[in-house]
Amino acid sequence: MLWLLLTLVAEVFVVEVIVLVVFIVFVVVEFVLFVVVAVVEIKLVVVKLVFVVVEFVFAALRVEVVGVRHRYPQGPGRPPATLRGRGHTPHCHTDAMLRPVVAVVGPTAAGKSELSLALAHALDGEVVNADSMQLYQGMDIGTAKLTPAERRGVPHHLLDIWPVTRAASVSEYQALAREAIDDIRGRGRTPVLVGGSGLYVRAAIDNLQFPGTDDGLRASLESELAAAGPAALHARLASVDPKAAAAILPGNGRRIVRALEVIELSGRPFSATLPDYQAVYPVVQVGVEMPRSVLDQRIVVRVARMWEGGLVDEVRQLEAAGLRAGRTASRALGYAQVLRFLAGEWEEEEAAAQTVLATKRFVRRQESWFRRDPRVVWVPAAADLVERALAVVGRERWHSTGEPPD
Repeated sequence: MLWLLLTLVAEVFVVEVIVLVVFIVFVVVEFVLFVVVAVVEIKLVVVKLVFVVVEFVFAALRVEVVGVRHRYPQGPGRPPATLRGRGHTPHCHTDAMLRPVVAVVGPTAAGKSELSLALAHALDGEVVNADSMQLYQGMDIGTAKLTPAERRGVPHHLLDIWPVTRAASVSEYQALAREAIDDIRGRGRTPVLVGGSGLYVRAAIDNLQFPGTDDGLRASLESELAAAGPAALHARLASVDPKAAAAILPGNGRRIVRALEVIELSGRPFSATLPDYQAVYPVVQVGVEMPRSVLDQRIVVRVARMWEGGLVDEVRQLEAAGLRAGRTASRALGYAQVLRFLAGEWEEEEAAAQTVLATKRFVRRQESWFRRDPRVVWVPAAADLVERALAVVGRERWHSTGEPPD
């Protein structure tokens, strides 16, 4: 009996030991699992903290670089020459890059200057001139150039940069315009490009490249133009570059000469230098449209005011400064007609009447040019012109940059 009792006690003890061991193992396993879970959760928290820190750093860098230019070894804010020659100056921006160039285009006498001032005030902008004749010093009355007082405190760029004896250069204007646009955008403001010179507008905002010139070839073609007339040269252009001839009016002798010059110098069609509408900036183009009858009447009033404002005296002074020898400035509307009056070819009344007729013809060419650009959003020149234009800017800015309108 004693033996049996001792055996039973031993078995019970062994069972209790086994149970105790199992319990201890369970506790150990549970503790290990707890430690593993805790380590994983700590790692997840660390990863989240790392992401938060990285986002904060990038946000800080974003704020820091707004409006700041890259610095290059060649001088403060100047990119390498190879980059400057291919387009606009590259900058390091964020918000500034989202500000589009706002171009105000349309025919002469439609009210582009007034609209540009209103947009500049509303958009914290500065005006960049795209009127080829307002580039000339002293050509103020005949080009309706705003006086400093009329600019209402809005900075204006590219006015009065060339003497009247200087032949116009679109490629030079392109470089100057893009420098001005880059500078304005670099300071976080809005460039407002305004003017009715279609090629100058495209030169500023589009990916256009301009071949060089040859003075001898240009003189030869201009002599041929004077002798044979623009129609003959236009027919010649049509035979070598039909696409360019279709885009240039038969009476536009200056552009026909330039097209033939480019073809001769480059061996390529002139139409190849005017590619599809590919902008180098985010751009919003607002076209000011006006009924033809109203526009014609405004032209008559405008020319009368030019004469009353002293256009003849202005041309007389510029003639003394070499205007008559200026290949480009001497052909400007109003100035060319007054020069003929001063030369005794016309009476003064005839010069004024011819200025009206020439301006009306020019307006039709302007409308034809700008209507071909599908990016131009036309806004009627009505009492709510500014509000409509601002709505267009907000909508197009959203579409082109993804930034919601203000």
